[in-house]
Amino acid sequence: MKKLIVLGMLSVFLFNCNNSKNKEFSAFEKQMEANNHPGKKLMETHCYICHSPSADHDNRLGPPMIAVKKHYLNDDTTKEQFITSMQNWIKNPNVDDAKMYGAVKRFGVMPKQSFPEETIKQIADYMFEHDIDQPEWFEEHFKEEKGKHKKM
Repeated sequence: MKKLIVLGMLSVFLFNCNNSKNKEFSAFEKQMEANNHPGKKLMETHCYICHSPSADHDNRLGPPMIAVKKHYLNDDTTKEQFITSMQNWIKNPNVDDAKMYGAVKRFGVMPKQSFPEETIKQIADYMFEHDIDQPEWFEEHFKEEKGKHKKM
């Protein structure tokens, strides 16, 4: 009987240790997947010129990409809706369709871009599926500004 109890406890212990390693490996795999996603490189190449996560708050050309993500994504947004919203905005940015009123007020409407639809799709897919870099000051700024700006 004692052997059965010891064997049972040993099994539980080994199972829990194994689970811990799987979680660590899963996190590593997820990070590798994010780093290898084609949308990440496209975003860094095409978007970070104006929407850099490392630019100073006062010397920016546009809002950081994390701000874009937070304004276009909520709990009910599907990936397809998010991608379509990104494609529509980039094809035809205008005041009437803006979701980032504070950014439009500060930076003006984003210049029209001529990226292939597939490029925008890959960038939006990456943004939807993965955490993206954000400036150190962003969280505090986002909390302060949320809800302050009304539709133009």
